[in-house]
Amino acid sequence: MDIVIDPLQDAVFIRALFDVLIVATIAGVVGTFIVVRGIGFLGDALAHSIFPGIVIAFLLDANLLVGALVAGLVTAALIALLTANDRVRDNTAIGVIFTAAFALGVVILTERAIDGEELEHILFGDPLGASWTDVALTAAIGSAVLASMLLLKRLLVMASFDPAGARAMGLSVVLLDVSLLVITALTVVVSFKAVGNILVIALLITPAATARLLTDRLNMMMILASGLGISASVIGLYVGYEQKSSAGGAIVLVSTLMFFAAWLFAPRRGIVPELLGRRSGALLNSEPEAEAELILASPEIQTPHPA
Repeated sequence: MDIVIDPLQDAVFIRALFDVLIVATIAGVVGTFIVVRGIGFLGDALAHSIFPGIVIAFLLDANLLVGALVAGLVTAALIALLTANDRVRDNTAIGVIFTAAFALGVVILTERAIDGEELEHILFGDPLGASWTDVALTAAIGSAVLASMLLLKRLLVMASFDPAGARAMGLSVVLLDVSLLVITALTVVVSFKAVGNILVIALLITPAATARLLTDRLNMMMILASGLGISASVIGLYVGYEQKSSAGGAIVLVSTLMFFAAWLFAPRRGIVPELLGRRSGALLNSEPEAEAELILASPEIQTPHPA
């Protein structure tokens, strides 16, 4: 007769649970800005760019999160430095840096034999292998990210959708863009342990994209994205624990199923309500620019006009 072990009585599961809850919350908030601005490529690039830092930390038997953190910050600094030249566009700089960084990681990795299980943990995550040090680092970095987003949210919105107006108010749009770049890099770093180097972009994008189908309000989108990410992470962690499979992969698959459910059945933007004629003409004809204006019109982020 098999002995049934309650996951909540297992210290390994508890550590992993704390880790994914923190990660999902942060990824939901930051991912909202990435989705709204349509810069998913940035998150993907940063996810690949931390690869050499992870590999070097692994070969030195150091903490992988620390290696990812150093690589992420170096990447963000290099991209910001390159884009300071008007002849180098953002996407160009990102493409140059992330391909070079990923190639560097591959070259370093080929210098030493690595077994399949170790490589799987690097590429697809290992939340069940998180130590309390990992959880503490995740919490510390996550707190800094959330505090930064709280302080800069309104300014980031203005710089994203009305850069001319932001400049007229004396704001540095370049500095705000760099701030978002660093915040995204830090989010990629803390998400790495949960879902790995390859799947990290899914945790950033998919819950936020799902929330975008459900609301037009920025604050509500952040809350929903974090909630959806938390739900997917807890379910995926349970599946990975019980089935002894990849918890990171399970988290991403659950999150993807949630996205398709919203894509099909979201009350105002789902395919099924549209086929049933429940969508209004305004939403049927909406464009990305109109959506941005709708988000900016949210009362929670409007700047009061002086009397």
